[in-house]
Amino acid sequence: PAPAEAGRVPGPPDGGWGWVVVFGAFVSIGFAYAFPKGLAIFFKEIQDFFGTSYSEVAWVSSIMLATTYGAGPISSILVNRYGSRPVVMFGGLLCGVGMISAAFCTNILQLYLCVGFITGLGLALNLQPSVIIIGKYFLKRRPIANGLAMAGSPVMLCTLAPLNQFLFENFGWRGSFLILGAILLNCCVAGALFRPIGAGTALVKTQVTEEGKDALKGKITEDGPMENKTEEEGGKDCFEKVNRYLDFSLFKHRGFLIYLVGNVLMFLGFFAPIVFLAPYAKHTGVDEYSAAFLLSILAVVDMVARPTTGIVANSKWVRPRIQYFFSFAIAFNGACHLLCPLASSYTGLIVYSSFFGLAFGMVCAMLFETLMDLVGAARFTSAVGLVTIAECCTILLGPPIGGILIDTFGDYKYMFIKCGAVMVLAGTFLFIMNYYNYRMLAKEEKERKKKEEDPKSVRTENEGKKNWNKDSTQDGPELEPLREKGEGLKKEMNGT
Repeated sequence: PAPAEAGRVPGPPDGGWGWVVVFGAFVSIGFAYAFPKGLAIFFKEIQDFFGTSYSEVAWVSSIMLATTYGAGPISSILVNRYGSRPVVMFGGLLCGVGMISAAFCTNILQLYLCVGFITGLGLALNLQPSVIIIGKYFLKRRPIANGLAMAGSPVMLCTLAPLNQFLFENFGWRGSFLILGAILLNCCVAGALFRPIGAGTALVKTQVTEEGKDALKGKITEDGPMENKTEEEGGKDCFEKVNRYLDFSLFKHRGFLIYLVGNVLMFLGFFAPIVFLAPYAKHTGVDEYSAAFLLSILAVVDMVARPTTGIVANSKWVRPRIQYFFSFAIAFNGACHLLCPLASSYTGLIVYSSFFGLAFGMVCAMLFETLMDLVGAARFTSAVGLVTIAECCTILLGPPIGGILIDTFGDYKYMFIKCGAVMVLAGTFLFIMNYYNYRMLAKEEKERKKKEEDPKSVRTENEGKKNWNKDSTQDGPELEPLREKGEGLKKEMNGT
């Protein structure tokens, strides 16, 4: 190929082997989200076996969730360094080793280590690479692909709940953990499906970039004395090594900061209603079987809502302004929780569970799609790692705050009102700030085109560098394939 074209990474195929990748992501994401919820079946027997309190046993799931979200930057660094396939396969191996080791634990602290940390880290290495690889295979059909992959969570939850109950009744918690460890090794098979794209061209691009850096360093050495610049260059090289695997410049990205603040606020009320739905039903006088059936209704509706939301989000009317659709889904979720205390009968709880499943599925289907729409596929790996570690704190705080409200007032309605109010506030914030962001992007794009069309406009080197930084910071993946070929060649010639 011509030198200018040699460094180009091929575009997403939007199909073909990509659908096999979606199936692998369906399995990996399903285990990552559903597995911590399905372990609650074994807690009562574990509590009696070790003679601990329920709160001590509940820390097993809390540590697992905290590790899964808190290890986001580690997962991002590994994906940037080695790619999605080996990271997911190693994560599946960690999950299997953690659960098999847990079958031989003799105290609760060993369970914290095996199930909480080792298995939680394995699930973290399954979740993010599965979402990242979809962005490399899809662009036009990406919302549909994300919706199908995210549907793995409710499908796995519906499957694991009866399976865990069957294993518990026939093999006890130790035998069940052995079998579940073997089942989790299927994540290695799912990871093997994640065939990388553009490995050869990416290598060429890296070589070209390194040659450009060497030439630039040589020029600096010729222009001035080396002694005065050695310390400064050493600091820059260190920062470049860190920024190569985790892009902290995203904190200067307007759209990323809006998404981060809105999601951190949203997760204060996102998971608590699921945790307390069955106890609330029992509190109103519903029997245990009927209370558990409410979660099944929620999971079934969620299962249908996620791929359907992906199809709607991919339409020509919604895709250009998908951030508004995401804001509406969050506010709709909050409105459902605000109306939940009005559901005093079992029929009302069924209606609430149905609408809750719909709203929950809408949010989950677009959770990562909207982030990729803002930062682009190239920077998504770092973005999802930084977002998950920020969300980790509010995910842990949400259910305990809800429990404190229930213990204080002796009624569940205040917990639902708190969750609903927080999510409505988060949805409103995202809607207003995304409207501002869209206006600013349109204004900046108009100014950029005006400068390009003006023949008398002569940009200095500093102005060109400033505009390039602005474009690379603000443009999402929707604008990347629309750039002119000549502009791309000019950028490559300039060493960018």
